[in-house]
Amino acid sequence: MEFQGASFQNLGSWLLRLARLDLTVFDDIKDDVSATVPAIAVVVAATVLAGLGSWLWWFNEIDYKNGEAFLKSLVLGGIFQVGLWYLWVYVSAMILSRGFRVSIDINQMVRTMGLAFAPMAFCILIVISILAVPIGIIAVGLTLVLTNIAIAATTNADGRQVMIANFMGFLVFAIILGILSNISEVGGGSVTVEGVRVSVGGISMGGGLAPGIFFFNLSP
Repeated sequence: MEFQGASFQNLGSWLLRLARLDLTVFDDIKDDVSATVPAIAVVVAATVLAGLGSWLWWFNEIDYKNGEAFLKSLVLGGIFQVGLWYLWVYVSAMILSRGFRVSIDINQMVRTMGLAFAPMAFCILIVISILAVPIGIIAVGLTLVLTNIAIAATTNADGRQVMIANFMGFLVFAIILGILSNISEVGGGSVTVEGVRVSVGGISMGGGLAPGIFFFNLSP
């Protein structure tokens, strides 16, 4: 317990280093077994904040079936996103090990990619309606860049191999969340305000079974 407690105390300094773009933090935590749980906690916390952002957006902008939006965005969507994050890690690891035949340690990848998931927490700011889509895209983009660096810190694979493996893992993550958002929209996908389909900047914003930017059905 003291072992894990010390790691959670270090978590704040790891996140500060990441915020300062001190990317050597990935080298420091990859072999630290006690960093595994805190890294997963980062994924959970970032997911909760993302789900909170999309639910609060819905609450403020729509005020329609808020219980359903809370359940789908924050609770069930959060559970799915955490599970799909691990699938992202697993797919990337399998592509590197079986596709490119390079040595990997999936536990190291869990630690570094968990910490690299921190920018998804910025999705809480999508509650600001006019900035919802840009903030969501920036959060996902930063996460994708940092996970690439995180994977590179754990393997001797070259940059191209790391990029391909990470992108394929992310693609699985994003596609499944996109499907969940589309097949399980809040209100059955027929959300209107005074007879007008809800949209921001011409983009349909019906929400589904996913947190953060993935909550939105970004169809024209």
